[in-house]
Amino acid sequence: MYPQRRLRRLRKRAIQPLFRETKVLKEDLIAPVFFDENLSERKPIESMPGQFRYPVAEAADVAQRLSESGIQAMLLFGIPKSKDESASEAWNEEGVIQNVVRAIKSEVPDMVVITDVCACEYTSHGHCGIIGDTPCGPDLLNDPSLELMMRIAVSHAASGADIVAPSCMLDGQVTAIREALDEEGFEDIPVMSYSTKFASALYGPFREAADSGMAFGDRTTYQLECGNAREAFLESEMDLSEGADILMVKPAGFYHDIIASITSLGVPVAAYQVSGEYSMIKAASEKGWLDERSVVMESVKSIKRAGADLIITYFAEDIAGWLNEEQ
Repeated sequence: MYPQRRLRRLRKRAIQPLFRETKVLKEDLIAPVFFDENLSERKPIESMPGQFRYPVAEAADVAQRLSESGIQAMLLFGIPKSKDESASEAWNEEGVIQNVVRAIKSEVPDMVVITDVCACEYTSHGHCGIIGDTPCGPDLLNDPSLELMMRIAVSHAASGADIVAPSCMLDGQVTAIREALDEEGFEDIPVMSYSTKFASALYGPFREAADSGMAFGDRTTYQLECGNAREAFLESEMDLSEGADILMVKPAGFYHDIIASITSLGVPVAAYQVSGEYSMIKAASEKGWLDERSVVMESVKSIKRAGADLIITYFAEDIAGWLNEEQ
């Protein structure tokens, strides 16, 4: 004990790096990117400064730029030319994501391409699947929506996606997608399930970015209540039992306890630093209230410390650049 035990001995500036327990690596990072079939040039996302919707024609260039910075994986979101109640453009073999995947894999084959498997960007009502009448009014229908997710996932795999990532929080979504992929010969395509996705207030900027606002209601009948830790663990445990290869917690920053608990399941865990987390840091740094680089690095380091193996963040390219500077 003090004075014999002095913890500050190992905090001398020259030797601090030797004892850092948690280090963020470029290999940990996944960059989420939006592609809009309606655009001929990139369009800034107002609520997410520094982020854009890109035209399909820029897909390979964006992937190449990320690759050169050291980013090895992208998570793709698409905005189609047209929407309908059945999200038919989501599984169109010539759809926005399908064309983006082909463009990226053609020009940057080493980029790991992950596709978001959902319908909210493709439905006229903005919900994550098929809507029908229920005793409580119109709501997401679980099993008819599973059939839609199966079609979307298979179409993404057929286009060349490396990993499919179902995000709609349907019961049985992993089983349905795994069976559909296997039946079509895509048994080697991993499923990264949004297995613990909360009905968070932090998704607002994303809905502008992905044009996925809801025409009515909310998503609380299929996403998780923020205070429910046991249910959150159960969701991931069930997705693992259904065959998920990677589990995800979304959002990341407010849910370190959930990340930590899910790591006990023994499979890779991804954590999504969502749009609201990004925008809060950006807004405060633009005001001069926070140092952006310091806060970003602290935030992602804390996510990794909680147990995440992969970090999905809109700061991915910035972080890679900062890490390159330190080399």
